[in-house]
Amino acid sequence: MDHFQSVWKHDRFRFKTFGLNGLCLGWNSLEEIFKIIKEPNTCFLLFLQVNILATHQPLSYNMSTTSIIALAIEKQMVPGNEVQQVELLTGVEDLYGGIILDMQKPMHSEAFLSSLRASISLWKQQGKRAVWIKLPIELVNLVEPSVKEGFVYHHAEPGYLMLVNWISNSTNTLPANASHRVGISAFVMNDKKEVLVVKEKNGKFKGKNVWKFPTGVVDEGEDFSMAAMREVKEETGIDTEFVEVLAFRQSHKSFFTKSDLLFFCMLRPLSFDIQKQDSEIEAAQVHSLGNS
Repeated sequence: MDHFQSVWKHDRFRFKTFGLNGLCLGWNSLEEIFKIIKEPNTCFLLFLQVNILATHQPLSYNMSTTSIIALAIEKQMVPGNEVQQVELLTGVEDLYGGIILDMQKPMHSEAFLSSLRASISLWKQQGKRAVWIKLPIELVNLVEPSVKEGFVYHHAEPGYLMLVNWISNSTNTLPANASHRVGISAFVMNDKKEVLVVKEKNGKFKGKNVWKFPTGVVDEGEDFSMAAMREVKEETGIDTEFVEVLAFRQSHKSFFTKSDLLFFCMLRPLSFDIQKQDSEIEAAQVHSLGNS
């Protein structure tokens, strides 16, 4: 703090200060600021928003990302009654007035909580609407302090958890997590009106002697036409080409609380050399529609 004071102590500069409750404390000289922070239980945010008194023109800074554009100072109960500087968190703005924090480096939960509080105070002053925190599974220790600051779970993937907090006083317009899972059912028929069918080893048809079309779930970023050809190849070893969508249906609460969209796809086989998937398929064969 001595170095900071010696560099910035100048009568021509004024600093705009805000309390962590969001109230503006006014424009203060650095000498006045250091008098304030010597008081017990002082906690405020010092913006690097500087006015040169001779011109009354504020220094400009880039608002495209939330880099260190403010200095957070928080009075801590530390030996010698010293003032401890709190580092602000660095994020990027999304397209809807929010901030996205992609946490990568390990942090102690208490240090993270102090930085998060100071950063949220700054973002509120900047008019940000929401804050997203992406926590990799290695930083699970930061979940609890985030929840204490009002963050809630939005969605999770195998490697990370996404939390969000609506910090604006306006109506919450955050999008919900994905509501549907997309699946395919493959109707594979050749020129002889022979159709590919399978018996599954697992699932609701296990042990029921039911012949059915190959089915599966569309992967993230995958077209359902490609998913249909992939599932047929995985379950039966048969290469196919996509023809058209015959129909689709919607069901609800099919996968935990998620709804399901199933596309019935017609495929043309390039061969009928069946090599079934032993881990999931009990049997696979060609069924002639003429025998129905």
